[in-house]
Amino acid sequence: MKMKWQPYIRTVPAYFDHPDYIQALANSVQEAYDGFSTRPTKLVASYHGVPERYLMEGDPYHCQCQKTTRLLREKLGFSKEEVDTAFQSQFGPEKWVGPQTVKHVAELAEQGHKHIAIMSPAFSSDCVETLEEIEEEIRDSFMEAGGETFSYIPCLNDRDDHIDALLAVINNELAGWLSAP
Repeated sequence: MKMKWQPYIRTVPAYFDHPDYIQALANSVQEAYDGFSTRPTKLVASYHGVPERYLMEGDPYHCQCQKTTRLLREKLGFSKEEVDTAFQSQFGPEKWVGPQTVKHVAELAEQGHKHIAIMSPAFSSDCVETLEEIEEEIRDSFMEAGGETFSYIPCLNDRDDHIDALLAVINNELAGWLSAP
């Protein structure tokens, strides 16, 4: 705020619906499904939760998550019944957007979905939340409710198609800022 000369700032917009990103997600799901001995009856796309108040105040994140799941489902050719959206990492006294992943997977097991796969599309790389929360707390919730096969599909991490998607987003945003060689 004390600078007399303000630098140019350009931010990268959310890329939740970028075609290359959706394709990378679809590739990761398809590769995982190809390796499963039992096909999951449900794919759960679990996103980081936010208080419901954010949605009511106009924050687009919840809608962006829903769109990512829809685009992924369509890219995979899965039916609406095969893919759910849920939200993890809720804490504090406020009401959060739902359904809550840890409860949702238990309900799925109780409804007869004994084989599920879960992924975290909003995380670009695996971290404590994806590795500990999903692989322990959420897995335990599903198994204790009668689930049989819980398959975690890793985040995109350093997959080539993920890096290519990020480069496409970055190159688009740099257009007009960098001159051609």
